[in-house]
Amino acid sequence: MINTFLPVSKEDLKNRGIDQLDFILITGDAYVDHPSFGAAIIGRTLESQGFTVGIIAQPDWSDTKDFIKLGKPKLGFLINSGNIDSMVNHYTAAKKKRHDDLYSPGGEAGHRPDRAVIVYCNRAREAYKDVPIIIGGIEASLRRFAHYDYWEDKIRRSILLDSKADLLVYGMGEKTIIQVAELLKYGMKISSITDVRGTVYLSKDTANIKDFIEAPSYEQCVEDKIEYADSYKIEYFEQDAINGKTIVQKHGDHYIIQNPPQYPLTEEEMDLVYSLPYARTYHPMYEAKGGIPAIKEVEFSITSHRGCFGACSFCALTFHQGRTIQHRTQESILKEVKIMTELPDFKGYIHDVGGPTANFRHRACKIQEKSGVCKNRQCIFPTPCKNLIVDHSEYLSLLRKIRKVPGVKKVFIRSGIRFDYLIYDKDDTFFKELCKYHISGQLKVAPEHINDRVLKQMGKPKMEVYEKFTKKYFSINKELGKKQYLVPYLMSSHPGSDLNASIELAQYIKTMGYTPEQVQDFYPTPGSLSTTIYYSGINPVTGEKVYVPKSQKEKNMQRALLQFGMPKNYKIVKEALISAHREDLIGSSSKCLIGNVPPRPFNNKRKNKSKKNNR
Repeated sequence: MINTFLPVSKEDLKNRGIDQLDFILITGDAYVDHPSFGAAIIGRTLESQGFTVGIIAQPDWSDTKDFIKLGKPKLGFLINSGNIDSMVNHYTAAKKKRHDDLYSPGGEAGHRPDRAVIVYCNRAREAYKDVPIIIGGIEASLRRFAHYDYWEDKIRRSILLDSKADLLVYGMGEKTIIQVAELLKYGMKISSITDVRGTVYLSKDTANIKDFIEAPSYEQCVEDKIEYADSYKIEYFEQDAINGKTIVQKHGDHYIIQNPPQYPLTEEEMDLVYSLPYARTYHPMYEAKGGIPAIKEVEFSITSHRGCFGACSFCALTFHQGRTIQHRTQESILKEVKIMTELPDFKGYIHDVGGPTANFRHRACKIQEKSGVCKNRQCIFPTPCKNLIVDHSEYLSLLRKIRKVPGVKKVFIRSGIRFDYLIYDKDDTFFKELCKYHISGQLKVAPEHINDRVLKQMGKPKMEVYEKFTKKYFSINKELGKKQYLVPYLMSSHPGSDLNASIELAQYIKTMGYTPEQVQDFYPTPGSLSTTIYYSGINPVTGEKVYVPKSQKEKNMQRALLQFGMPKNYKIVKEALISAHREDLIGSSSKCLIGNVPPRPFNNKRKNKSKKNNR
């Protein structure tokens, strides 16, 4: 049964008989009441525990008018920037302004400020000085310590200080926010809430903390890049609920104190979160502008689990969701499928059943259940741990059951398959059914690069593993009588990649026979290992120095090399090849990337004129 939306106006409060809300949730996204949106999950979770919650979505931040429209909350403001970091939402990796925003009405840009969490907190504090402010979501979570800010090219303080919030909830916050809400409900002051897992708070001293690790201070991180790398290493290694310790980082005359991570949700808790009465669409107030584009990709997608043990250096997910897999039961997922089939716009196609990595449905090993994740090695990189459980049988069982649900025509897997984990499975059954039932013409995979030196810094398997996968993929499709393709995601300018590595990748692309459309410049966002390498020039985990492409000119060269076949890239590709002393790749032989002269531009006007004369 589809429920009504959470209140967004005084009229909604009146209709529900609510005089004063317990919490007001302020978010940088438009209000979409769907379990793929963090604000909806937190709001519905609190509602399920008896708290009243209102939503202020994308408020006008020029004054306090929108911030007081639901009145003064009894227990606190909950503030996030939305599903995506507001700076990533606004700017490309080249720091150019984006022209659209899929999380806003009609896809329009400009509905949220830069550094939305800080701006919203300042306005909320201006509106009601004595109301507790709790921040969370991806923007706050990844900025909880002193962090490198790519857009200003400097180390910034913890967002807890810059926002002047009272408490920061990091990671996936359902369990944490319930615990905090209960304490506030029973009269505890927000300043006294200092021992809840998954939270960060500010303190003048560390006298009451028994067991903690102190990271280099904000000031040390600003002065010394090695200190910053050491700070990140401490933070990186303590992100486990079982063996992670409290982390302390001094900022001036105060301390940022991070309590250990919250315990993972149990199956029952995960099931509860996704069984809540979401409206599963955007609020009707956006209908006049054509709705919210972001819903299209996830409206008929299912989150089956959280967490990732994949170890990709450029992904901050380990810093947010953690390495421990948390999953829902099959029964819970099948109930959601049935709900989908009853929605008016459902056409029989489920777009995805997965998580950060689709084929990670269970914990990496049995040891994690009692001892947590290992600090001294990754589960699957550079090679799989001897304790890694490589088994797709439960995921396969789930997909088979979904395919049999009446009304379901096709189940796609789009959230990403970890190809190395797939190839390590000695049982080909899942691989074969993936090709037979769950893709349509092409499978997107993420080798990211082909140079092993770069792959090492990326936390990705060696090229030989990807080649083994591709060989098996095409063999299985041939066996099935299907002509299906691979679409590889590739990344330029990642730490470790120089022009020669990019040229090597370009040569590999040439053997593919087509120019890839999906090319991603490395984007140094807070919270990732790669960002720390980018800033410091050091891999904090291994201690080795790493080459980092930083000039925009070199970044442009590396990106152009990955799309060397595009006429617009001819000049810069030629410049890159000459700079790298690879003139042997300029010419007419089959090995060359470009010719001696630029390709003639396509003259559309001449073609149209010719057609007109032939009539």
